[in-house]
This record gives sequence, C-alpha cells and structure tokens, in this order.
Amino acid sequence: MASPVDVIVVGAGNRGETYSHFASLQPQRMRVIGVADPRKFAREKLQKQHRIADVNVFADWRGIVQRDKFADAVFICTPDRQHKIPAVALAKKGYHILLEKPMAVTAEDCTEIVRTCIQNGVMLTVCHVLRYDPVIHKIKVLMDSGAIGDPVHIQHLEPVGFFHFAHSFVRGNWRNEAESSFALLAKSCHDIDLIHHWAGGRRCLKVSSFGSLSHFRKEKRPPGAADRCLDCPVEESCPYSARKIYLDRVKQGCVGWPVSVICSSSLPDIESVTEALKSGPYGRCVYQCDNDVCTNQVVNMEFEGGLTAAFSMVAFTEEICKRRTTIYGSKGELSCDGHEIRVFDFLTGRATKHTAETCAPGAFGMGGHGGADYQLVEAFISAVASGDASFIRSGPEETLLSHKLVFEAERARLESKVVFCGTDQD
Repeated sequence: MASPVDVIVVGAGNRGETYSHFASLQPQRMRVIGVADPRKFAREKLQKQHRIADVNVFADWRGIVQRDKFADAVFICTPDRQHKIPAVALAKKGYHILLEKPMAVTAEDCTEIVRTCIQNGVMLTVCHVLRYDPVIHKIKVLMDSGAIGDPVHIQHLEPVGFFHFAHSFVRGNWRNEAESSFALLAKSCHDIDLIHHWAGGRRCLKVSSFGSLSHFRKEKRPPGAADRCLDCPVEESCPYSARKIYLDRVKQGCVGWPVSVICSSSLPDIESVTEALKSGPYGRCVYQCDNDVCTNQVVNMEFEGGLTAAFSMVAFTEEICKRRTTIYGSKGELSCDGHEIRVFDFLTGRATKHTAETCAPGAFGMGGHGGADYQLVEAFISAVASGDASFIRSGPEETLLSHKLVFEAERARLESKVVFCGTDQD
C-alpha cells in the first residue's frame, strides 16, 4: 500500500479545518503533519486534532519556506488577499498546492501563481468545490453526451441566503473589498467557473454586468436601532439580529457554522458567543458596518458560436447557496435544483430525471456544497499520490481563464459598459 500523502495546512480557519478532516476519515491516504496560523487557538486546535509535532507548528507560513521540504502538499486557506505570496513561495519549494478560491484578488497575481506552479512542476487545485459536486458534474456528463444537443443558453442563479450574506458579507471577512475582494470574486467565482466549464471550451467574447449594495446601508437603519444587537430595543423585529443568528443557535445546541467562526480564541458556548457579540464584529448592527460589496448582481455573457449565459447572485433568499440552473439546447432542456436533474427531450416529448450519489460522509464539509468538499480533497490527494493530474477538475489553466472572466465582468459593472474579453475595445 502506498504511503499517505503528507499535508501542511496554511490557515487553520473554517476551510482549513474542514479540508484537513479528510485525514481523520482516511488516515491511510492522508496525514496532516504541519500547520501555520497566526492565531494561537486555531493552530493549537488543529495540532491537537492531528497530533502534529511541535517542530511543525508555525505562527507564520514563512517558517515552512525556511525549512527543507518536509511534506508532499500544502492546503492554502488564508484570507483572499493572503493567497498569492505563500502560493508562489511554496510552489517554488516543490509543494503541490490545494488553494482556496479565489486564487488571488487580481488577474496579474492569479497569472503569477499559475505560471509558478507550471514552471516548478507542481500540481495546483483551486477549491472550486462545485466542480466536484456529483450532481453538478452529472450536468457536464449529460451535456457532453448530447442529451440536449448544442447548448444555446445557460441561466444560473446563486441564492446566497439572507443570514449567510449578513454573516459573511456585511459583518464578516468578505464585507469590504479593500480587506478581501469584490463579491463576484469572493462568492461567485464558483458560478462563473461552472458556466465557463459548461460552455465546453468556447471562448467568452463579451460580458456585461450590473449590481449594487442594496438595503445594508446606514440610511436603512430602523428608527431607534442601537449600534449592537444585544443593546438594541428593536432587535426582535430585525431578521438580521445577531442574537437570532448566533446566540439563539447556541442555546439550541448548534455550534457549527456560522457560530463556529465568531469566537477566535475559544470554542463557542453561550458565554463566549455572548462576549463575541458584545465586542466583536459579528455583534454589530447590519446597518452600521463598513461593508461595501454588492448584495445583488447579474452577469451576461456571450461565447463563441452564439451561446449566451446569464448569471444572477442575490443576498435576499430563503435558500442558502442551493444553486438553480437551466440549460437550453437545440434538442432539449436541462434543469437542476441542486439535487435532481431533469432533461426534457424535444423529439420524444419525454422528461427524464437524473440523480448522482455522493460518497461523502454526512458530517464532512459545508452545507450547500453537496458533499463536494470531500470529493475535492479526495481528488487532490489521489492526484498527488499517483502523480496523475487528471483527477483534478479545477486545474491551473482553465481556472485562470474563468477567474479572468470574473475580473472582466466586474470591470463591466464598474465602467457601465460591455467589455470585449481580452481587448480594451468598448
């Protein structure tokens, strides 16, 4: 039996901890032997979970670079603006890389990461986890089989979820573009990547986009509202109340996401969550934050051969990240609600339903990813163990193209124009 793949986790937050859990389920295939995180509680928590030797625990990832290579791969799960420098440095050391999305926050930095990985002969997997969702993968299989003929138009919706958006993009790490990145890149590069993937190698010719920050603005603040939810006399009438989103969940025994990420130096319980809401960013009124990213955005694309696509992202939804897709083809129509695929055949007039089994353990990964977190790590570990990059569905070159499309779409929104991809022509 082959030796397990040895992995170092750079960034021991929610995503780093999630991906590293693969080692607990499949110890014969993967071992976590190192961790780097500036937060003492986070790195010690991961160290304890995986029995990592003290010599391989770092407060700064640069300590890994200063050592001779001592693992096969790294998981880079740092904040968005801290992806590029460690990715480039660790690729030069010869580590295969699992890199949280987005790759980086500029097209130039994304290009440098890809170039460095290729030049140093290391495999790069970008965490476009939806590519590994068995149901979404089935869509591509059906399209490639000719089930709907030539694709003509793609409609794709990402419903972020009202409290998810408030948590992550109003109070949380992705609320402010200067500190993280714009919402289309941070949240929806998954979705633009899927559309690009379903387009099947067709080049995107032009793109337009519209969107703005709605509702979560200071002028929408209810009369009498306080700066913090725990002090607010009108909190009971607010659907975005931090008391409802976090404290009520803890009282019900729910300490997973989103509660699990708001206590930076302890495990979540009533006392620690209460203190976090009193003094930390997640207890702020949603109308008094420094958020500036879009709550709703549409992107329209035209690909070679006349294929068009329309993507919508909206914060204000009941469902959380349960994407809905319809693809219209010359011979049929395919629709997917995230769980089941329905294909209507124009010739026979019959509809066929398709499902796909997930092999992921039920407790692994994030809700809304359909078990894909597990499949993503499984594919990466298989690729590293075998030296066969074909296991990777979100490799460097295609991911770079879809990231560039995201940057072009945001430029179209900011400049209020149609962008002709790859040119400066208006």
